[in-house]
Amino acid sequence: MKNHYLIIIFILVLSCNKTSDKILPTEQNLTESVYSSATIQPDSLYQAYAIVAGILEKNVVEEGTLVKKGQAISQIINNTPVLNTKNAKLSLELAKENYQGSATILSGIKDEIEAAKLKYKNDSIHFFRQQNLWNQNIGSKAEFDAKELNYKLSKNNLTLLKNKYNQTKNQLNTSLKQAYNNYQTSLISTKDFTVKSAINGKVYALYKETGELVNTMEPIASIGSAGTFIIELLVDEVDIVKITQNQEVLITLDAYSGEVLQGKVSKIYPKKDTRNQTFKVEAVFINPPEIIYPGLSGEANIVISKKEKVLTIPKNYLINNNQVKTDQGLTTITTGLENMEFIEVISGITKDTYIYKPE
Repeated sequence: MKNHYLIIIFILVLSCNKTSDKILPTEQNLTESVYSSATIQPDSLYQAYAIVAGILEKNVVEEGTLVKKGQAISQIINNTPVLNTKNAKLSLELAKENYQGSATILSGIKDEIEAAKLKYKNDSIHFFRQQNLWNQNIGSKAEFDAKELNYKLSKNNLTLLKNKYNQTKNQLNTSLKQAYNNYQTSLISTKDFTVKSAINGKVYALYKETGELVNTMEPIASIGSAGTFIIELLVDEVDIVKITQNQEVLITLDAYSGEVLQGKVSKIYPKKDTRNQTFKVEAVFINPPEIIYPGLSGEANIVISKKEKVLTIPKNYLINNNQVKTDQGLTTITTGLENMEFIEVISGITKDTYIYKPE
């Protein structure tokens, strides 16, 4: 008799357990979204580099300072560009003197051309006079040949000197232009001792202290927008195809626990980060919080789609992605939207169909 009671109690307990795992589908509003980590950064954030190497003389501003475009950030000491500028200036002056001065190379060639012209004129007179005599059978052949040779040599020499003058003039002109360009370049280098802001914004970080060595490979400062911030999102590669611009983003920041902030997708970067298999997506706040600091982190959900009053079941009641356990056994269903907890049922069961949680 005692065993009979135990069997009845066991059956009742088993029946209660099965009943507790039996539910009806429910109608509710369903939102499908893509999860992402979130980090806050200033808009237009960039790192400022020095164009010349040297020693940091001083930082003109402090971290947190508001700056204008073109305002000095840091000052660098380096005497080499100054010496290079002086040498370039001397080379420019020498090039000018060679090209334009009274005792230039061109003046010497001009004098040679004038002398060659006189000789050519004299030799041509003697040649044509001797030629007239020779045509009258007066004089010797040797004398005629000598006058002709002198005439031709004078003519060739004058042509060569004119070519030499033009070639030398072009070379000196080119040298003058090169010296001028080198001088201008050296002046730019001396101006590069001052690192300046490229935007209107705020200095968020200074990486060098007075006396430290500065090179062109390490940043001097980090500068970004003072009032506009973006939300950097890292989206898994399996979800990136679902993301489009202007989609709604729901953000929760650790600094604002329990508060849901709204934003929208503003930019999608096409290159995948192969280290973590994610894509970078940017979003902007619709109503940003009053106080924001760079580097604040949290979580975000990018809203893919929304539906109102859809038939849903808990995702943990789903079997093989498209089946549920009913009183008639395994039933195949067609699913739609889903979130972390629920999935939409399009067909296969109704709101009056009991389903059972898989064992």
